[in-house]
Amino acid sequence: MTAQAYSTFTSRLIALWFVIAFSASALHWIKTPPTVPPLPLGIAAGLPLIVFGVWYASSRTFRDFCMGLDRSVLTMIQSWRVAGFVFLVLYTHQILPGMFALPAGWGDISIGATAPFVARNWGRRAHKVGFVLWQALGAIDLFTAVGLGSTVSLMHSEGVPTSAMTVLPMSLIPTFAVPLLLIFHFICIAQVYTQPVSERLLFDRATESMRSC
Repeated sequence: MTAQAYSTFTSRLIALWFVIAFSASALHWIKTPPTVPPLPLGIAAGLPLIVFGVWYASSRTFRDFCMGLDRSVLTMIQSWRVAGFVFLVLYTHQILPGMFALPAGWGDISIGATAPFVARNWGRRAHKVGFVLWQALGAIDLFTAVGLGSTVSLMHSEGVPTSAMTVLPMSLIPTFAVPLLLIFHFICIAQVYTQPVSERLLFDRATESMRSC
């Protein structure tokens, strides 16, 4: 499959994923009582990551496609996370608990606000350490938010629940946005530590030429 074909296919796959996540939320398939572990939400958030991981590990052409993506663009997409201020607004209206909303909100705002700078200045190999550190912090923020969102209501059943995250529109964050952005973080980090496709192809061709001599 060519890079263009992969681009078209993955775009359609992401669109289908969004439709499924939206439909599942609209049908209340992921909604659970505050005292019940949010297993459906965990499945919805984790399954795309598993699918991506298996695909990435088993297909060299897909890995090459991922390595060919522009990491500056993938990083710039993270800037939408400044919308994390919504968590803070919902906290002030006692719709979300502070133990979840405050770290999730401020973490997203921090990553989103710095994303344009990182995309413009740290995307090159000369700033590899800073770039990877920022990507890792962005991924940790997402994992922390999901972990807190899944456990806060269980630990404090008498407090403000996180049930708002299981209904539209907030449910699209854990079921679609979070796993997609985690995938982008992974690709960006992998690109830094993976030999560029063009260089590897030249190496492979040189090796084949030497063997044929």
